[in-house]
Amino acid sequence: MTLELVKRLREETGAGVMDVKRALDEAEGDEKKAREILAREGATRAQKKAASRNAHDGLIEAYTHNGRLGVIVEVNCETDFVARTSDYKEFVHDIALHITSMAPESVEELLKQPFIKDESKTVRALLEEVSAKVGEKVEIRHFTRYALGEE
Repeated sequence: MTLELVKRLREETGAGVMDVKRALDEAEGDEKKAREILAREGATRAQKKAASRNAHDGLIEAYTHNGRLGVIVEVNCETDFVARTSDYKEFVHDIALHITSMAPESVEELLKQPFIKDESKTVRALLEEVSAKVGEKVEIRHFTRYALGEE
């Protein structure tokens, strides 16, 4: 286990140094297994936190595609500090792109859909990853999708 590997996994996952070291020990130095352990543990911690916290901050993203499709989506987190991070902003933008492309009818349907940029995971799984990485409750509150000529 090298310091460089610990540092890289910490930056990629947002996990603490001791958590990264423990995951690498548990995975016997296998970087891929350590990532899986960190993702699983991060999601579990995020779910426990989410149950008792309010997400009252966040961002509203507006996206249009060729002037023919548009989406406005509200994604909430707990603090404005997290809402200003690049990981959070990228997530909110990706959700707007996904809604534009996949046209879900509700937040519940959206969460069940395979994510357009990585169909190996659902939007819910992506949301849980982001929540674990930023260490706060993250939720997609609501959205509206517009298409030219549709009612």
